[in-house]
Amino acid sequence: MDISEELTCLFTAEVEEHDQSYVLEVPKQEVDVGYVDPAEDYQIALVGTAENPSQSAPSQSSDTHDQQPETDQPPVSKGENRVVEISELGDQGDGLARVERGFVVIVPETKKGQRVRIKIETVRETVAFAHVLEHLGSADSMASN
Repeated sequence: MDISEELTCLFTAEVEEHDQSYVLEVPKQEVDVGYVDPAEDYQIALVGTAENPSQSAPSQSSDTHDQQPETDQPPVSKGENRVVEISELGDQGDGLARVERGFVVIVPETKKGQRVRIKIETVRETVAFAHVLEHLGSADSMASN
């Protein structure tokens, strides 16, 4: 899959039914860091997950909004590429990025504040490990653009 160089952010979200429309929830971190401005309009792309193809198709059930998202599974998958911000450093000096539900991704050879494109290598119940595919700059320089 080709990913546009104009990509602003990348995250996983559930499509939820609300009255006569569907809603995607943007993680608060994307706004707080400055990747998304609520006052701006954006184009979005939806990519279904290969692990659970039923999620990419709308449900035929009329009570979709009553279903709870599956929170017992990690929100990342092995081999997945993401753009993340390193929010802190771990005890060993590795960068830590937090994604959906505060799930931690450990990214060696990064510094706090860096924005990087990563590939998930290992996924455990409470943490994932990734390596850097591309350094995209710092969050501070991205927010000022």
